[in-house]
Amino acid sequence: MDVNHLVQTVAIYALPVLFAITLHEAAHGYVARHFGDMTAHAQGRISLNPARHVDLIGTLLVPLIILFLTQGKFLFGWAKPVPVNYSALRKPRQHMAWVAAAGPGANLAMALVWALALKVSVLVPENSFSVPLRLMSEAGIIVNLVFMFLNLIPILPLDGGRILASLLPSRAAWQYAKLEPLGLPLLVLLLLTNVLNFLLEPLVGVSDALIRAIVL
Repeated sequence: MDVNHLVQTVAIYALPVLFAITLHEAAHGYVARHFGDMTAHAQGRISLNPARHVDLIGTLLVPLIILFLTQGKFLFGWAKPVPVNYSALRKPRQHMAWVAAAGPGANLAMALVWALALKVSVLVPENSFSVPLRLMSEAGIIVNLVFMFLNLIPILPLDGGRILASLLPSRAAWQYAKLEPLGLPLLVLLLLTNVLNFLLEPLVGVSDALIRAIVL
């Protein structure tokens, strides 16, 4: 990928990535507050202000490097995790699943919103506004679907791991939680060996086609 192409790709993906990460994290905090945990609220993390969630390495540097290395075909990154004190939830085990699912749920909602924006860009006459909106909307759908499915992988500390832990019997959940330190190295290994792309690509592709069929 040459420099001009990289700059264009960053310009198209910047807002979708920022919104995907920001609303994903804010959703965790909002649902945690709803179920009794005020930790994120007290720290000002239930916010749509990206600055409260951006991680210099995970939100900016890593996505740029991966976009460059994969020729813009794959995206991976993270934000500062919203603090959740699961013991403060009214029903910790049950409510943990809802808190964890809130992030991917927010990404699904954003994918649908970007799909509506895509419809607008298609309906209006082609101009200097509609073309960038179309490209950004297409990126927004893909980015949010990638974030949703990535976070639903049942590996701790991903949301899918939290959901699985809440569904397992107490003893099995405790044993499973002990594997959390291995989660990120495993995720990196899956990324580097292209297994992650192999798993996500069909899910994202089918979901993208389905959303487009419904909205367009």
